[in-house]
Amino acid sequence: MRLHVGCAMWAHKSWQGRFLAHPLPPHERLRNYASWCNAVEGNATFYATPARSAVASWAQQTDADFRFVIKLPKTITHERRLTGVDEALHAFLEAIEPLGPRAHALWIQLPGSFTPADVPVLARFLRRLTRSHRYAVEVRHPAFFNDPRAARLLEGVLAAATAEWIPFDTTTFFQSPPGSDAEREAWTRKPRVPLRSLALTDRPIVRYLGRDASTQTIKGWQRWIDTAIEWLREGRSPTVFIHTPDNPTCQDDVRQRSSSV
Repeated sequence: MRLHVGCAMWAHKSWQGRFLAHPLPPHERLRNYASWCNAVEGNATFYATPARSAVASWAQQTDADFRFVIKLPKTITHERRLTGVDEALHAFLEAIEPLGPRAHALWIQLPGSFTPADVPVLARFLRRLTRSHRYAVEVRHPAFFNDPRAARLLEGVLAAATAEWIPFDTTTFFQSPPGSDAEREAWTRKPRVPLRSLALTDRPIVRYLGRDASTQTIKGWQRWIDTAIEWLREGRSPTVFIHTPDNPTCQDDVRQRSSSV
């Protein structure tokens, strides 16, 4: 079993000349990123289904064991809320096919308005999905974290589909008021939910949000070091993503996180 770590993106303006060679053409930036990290969140696919040719380029720039956790488009998860989405889902699956085994999991991020009452909709959606992919679900409604019955309901539906529950750990971020424009902007957008660290499958996925200050970010992820080590001992292969409010130093944070484990 192996730990995979990564960021929310593979290119950031502030990384040029620091983490990434400068100048570096766009079609080489993922290859360079993959020399530092062995996983990445596919957040861009939330806004639009990528061209198949672009996805083929992603595959060419990464090894077969590199992990993409690819977010389903918002038209499927937020606008149509998992219903009447066969055509959009088919187009998405066709587009990402060139990734092959690199598509570690398809990430179903649900809006904060998706409540425990909507779990049957999720169950029907998961039952219709092809088993050629792994799936991971992120929920943001407080009831899933505060009501044990709601948590058990969701866990049962995910277990039936061998799908993982992705926790987004924002507890460190919300420990103290924001101190920068980036932190203030993130303060209004990021979910404020209790910590969750229970793995449902052998491929747990964690999203962790730190602060602008690397010292605070590093201090906040210490709990995940013990959790990741325990998962590895249990035969699981976790993927951990490090975020900061504007992500200027998250590649360096990822490197420190990997060396800690």
